[in-house]
Amino acid sequence: MSARLEKAGDRLIVWNGNTHKRGALSPELYATILEAVEQAQDPKIRAVILTSEGDFFCAGGDLSVMIQRQNMSEDERRCMIDNLHDVVRALRACPVPVIAAVKGGAAGAGVSLALACDFIVAETGIHFTASYVKAGLVPDGGLTASLARLLPRPLAMEMCLLARPLASDRLLTLGVVNVAAPQDLVLSEAHVLADALAQGPRQAQSAIRAIVASAYDQSEADQLDSERDAMAKATGSAEAAEGIAAFLQKRAPEFG
Repeated sequence: MSARLEKAGDRLIVWNGNTHKRGALSPELYATILEAVEQAQDPKIRAVILTSEGDFFCAGGDLSVMIQRQNMSEDERRCMIDNLHDVVRALRACPVPVIAAVKGGAAGAGVSLALACDFIVAETGIHFTASYVKAGLVPDGGLTASLARLLPRPLAMEMCLLARPLASDRLLTLGVVNVAAPQDLVLSEAHVLADALAQGPRQAQSAIRAIVASAYDQSEADQLDSERDAMAKATGSAEAAEGIAAFLQKRAPEFG
């Protein structure tokens, strides 16, 4: 089984099981991620965690499969790439926060998947490598968009043009990785994040994800409008009623 979905209380865990190929991308992984995003519509779900069964998060595209695409037309190849991009779009649009629990390392589109998540918990001392150029390829999966948002241009160029690995410890310092932990604690640290998220207001969290995402693409004027609309809607919600009451009464809110 190259991928499976586990429901663990108020969260969903996507397990990349393609262990004999270092977690390389597979149609089954795509389908499992899309299923997780669909199931996350359930108001009882508070987070999605992406992780691996083996000791490597995701090695990106399977080159033994990709070589077969050389005989395809460009339109056919575009369709294959769009399958990955549909997954990235789904992760971005997921109604609940998504956490990448990265063990062993990530390469190519595996880095793209990790950066498409809202949080990254990474094993201490591992590396993230945009390895495309070594195979004469270019980044996909939204990698260039993510790197442009997260890193200075010279560092993004170093990753993409030279395929130089960046250590999780350095990415922690740069604010790209949220938590670095020993391998045996990576998943538990992801659950700690999920526990914290579960204490918060689900609808407000979803709205915050959406307006933070739009901030990268919109003008400041349009972003102000997005914030206005989101705040106006949130203020009339049951979550706001509980949150404001709890603050005034000096107690912990119970968002349910």
